[in-house]
Amino acid sequence: MSVTSPALPAVPVLETSRLRLRGFRAEDFDTWFAISRSIEYHRYFTPEPMPAEEVWKLLLRSAGHWAVMGYGFWAVEEKATGRFVGGIGFLNLKRDIDPPLGDAPEMGWVLDPAIHGRGYATEGVTAALEWAENHFGPTRMVCIIHPENLPSLRVAAKFGFHEYARSTYHSAPIVLLERPASELKVKR
Repeated sequence: MSVTSPALPAVPVLETSRLRLRGFRAEDFDTWFAISRSIEYHRYFTPEPMPAEEVWKLLLRSAGHWAVMGYGFWAVEEKATGRFVGGIGFLNLKRDIDPPLGDAPEMGWVLDPAIHGRGYATEGVTAALEWAENHFGPTRMVCIIHPENLPSLRVAAKFGFHEYARSTYHSAPIVLLERPASELKVKR
């Protein structure tokens, strides 16, 4: 008797003028691990860089989230170079946080500090939100951001995310933001 695995849903590929958002691949690991060693990358997530095992788990979680939830994080690559530069997307981690996020899609983005200031976050978030509007329909979305991460807070505000609470998560302060269903339609 032969057992076959069910086909996994394809991760949609999104393209902007400079970026390609695609599914994660095993070969993204080395670059992601190298990027994650930078203090500018991890300072709002963890006090110390994540060990290789944790970065690998993130890659697997990012890939697997699509199979379980029908949405997830995309690997972000520069179209001009083909280089992996980070991740953008949506997740539901059932975080143990107060107030709870519920089942609202949680949006996030994290990019290589070497490319900060080029507008890649705005470009990638625009593409992801356009996809989300078609996929989720009118729904509330959330995100959590460290209160000192001013660039990410500005990106969130640009797309209609508003602070609704402050809390802690894994002993670190966070701002909880939401984008009500009434904020649909990506503003360019």
